[in-house]
Amino acid sequence: MEDINDIRTVAQIEDDEQQLFEHFRIVADAGQVPLRVDKFMAEHLPHSSRNRIQKAADAGFVHANDKPVKSNYKVRPGDVITLMLDKPQNDTTIYPEDIPLDIIYEDDELMVVNKPAGMVVHPGCGNFTGTLVHAIAWHLRNLPTYDPNNPEVGLVHRIDKDTSGLLVVAKTPEAKSELGLQFFNKTTHRSYLALVWANFVEDEGRIEGNIGRDPKDRLRMAVFPPDSEIGKPAVTHYKVMERFGYTTLVECRLETGRTHQIRAHMRHIGHPMFGDERYGGMEILRGERTSSYKAYINNCFKLCPRQALHAQTLGFVHPKTHQQMDFSVPLPPDMNALIEKWRNLKANWKYEE
Repeated sequence: MEDINDIRTVAQIEDDEQQLFEHFRIVADAGQVPLRVDKFMAEHLPHSSRNRIQKAADAGFVHANDKPVKSNYKVRPGDVITLMLDKPQNDTTIYPEDIPLDIIYEDDELMVVNKPAGMVVHPGCGNFTGTLVHAIAWHLRNLPTYDPNNPEVGLVHRIDKDTSGLLVVAKTPEAKSELGLQFFNKTTHRSYLALVWANFVEDEGRIEGNIGRDPKDRLRMAVFPPDSEIGKPAVTHYKVMERFGYTTLVECRLETGRTHQIRAHMRHIGHPMFGDERYGGMEILRGERTSSYKAYINNCFKLCPRQALHAQTLGFVHPKTHQQMDFSVPLPPDMNALIEKWRNLKANWKYEE
């Protein structure tokens, strides 16, 4: 669904002739307590702020039971809440686009690709072209049995836009079903390399905590107690690979695969990912107070302008041959250069935590 980015005022539309298009619909639960409609919609539209929803209501685009309502309308049990905009939703049909792919492995059942940082995996939230699935559609455009708009084939799992690394693509429904089951049963093997802020006292550890939407920031995930009913259970295992004093290179192995899992878990234990703006990693969290150190960190941010996270390894059982398949890709140039820069700093500076 499209974000509410371009809300026109009532004066800019002709009410009598305006054709509205439904972009969102939800029916309030039977147990719904009275709640302002702007707050109700903000809870169900994670990519739209409450302020934008209020503007939409002012423009007559927020409806309750097929009638426009203001932001202070109280949603009650059974209410049908819709967002009606003056333009149709973006066409999410996947069309092949000639975009280069780094294919690590391919056969008749599947393919393994190395996604670069900056490439969106799947259309949505303003990214409706240039995604990984568009590139895959082009690569498989001559395969009659592969329909990029069929959810029974295609990507089996996802990684964030600014995370680089390995993904597996199923060419057949049977392959996707079998691979999906392996991910569900946690029998796949996935490890990531991450540069995080601060030094670890321990050499390895386990992070357990439910992952759910951060109530203070709907674009960010937060960690909740494992025994709570908020979010979904998540477990991350980590191992220190190299220490740089003010930052640490860690290997993270996923036991579960939740949205932003490593990013949220690392922030939760006080080690935000280096360069991760959404989770607090774009600030100088450790180190000197000198101007030279500040300049050094800013240069690091420019060198790798994203969260320093790379999906390095991927392992699964082949859906047809039943053989174990294991893949590994090296760090991309930006992360590799960033880590080399920290190695050089460590060799020449004395750290004091």
